[in-house]
Amino acid sequence: MPASDPRLAIRPCLGPEEYPRLVGIWRSAVRATHGFLAEEDFVRIESLLAPAYFPNVTLTVAERAGEPVGFAGVSAPEAGSGAGLEMLFVANAARGTGVGSALLAEVVERQGVTRVDVNEQNPGAHGFYRSRGFAQVGRSALDGDGRPYPILHLELPARAVRG
Repeated sequence: MPASDPRLAIRPCLGPEEYPRLVGIWRSAVRATHGFLAEEDFVRIESLLAPAYFPNVTLTVAERAGEPVGFAGVSAPEAGSGAGLEMLFVANAARGTGVGSALLAEVVERQGVTRVDVNEQNPGAHGFYRSRGFAQVGRSALDGDGRPYPILHLELPARAVRG
């Protein structure tokens, strides 16, 4: 389904009462796309989502028929650059139906997202962002927690950013 599908609604997160559903979406998405992630790292990250990660980003939810099917988390803009997309996950059953594209368009347009980091071992995510105008501007050998998951740093070129 295209991103303009009228059955797809994009809205702010309802708050902590919705976190368990978002964790379920994360789990479904990561199990389908992050085969490189060690089980102990998966469990640790999952345990930190609701108490540590979700409260520190602006969460936007995509839903169909009243059911959340994806979400994005955006950090505040940094000096000299736009906001960062810290997370974008789509339930495995909804992948390829325009949910990720709709969420990305929303956070770029309404929240000023210009940056995103992706796992190098997730070529699907890298391709997704590149096909939507993001360009690689750097690489880190370790992730933000010092684990051996290389990160690609992507940005929208200044001409693509809407003001």
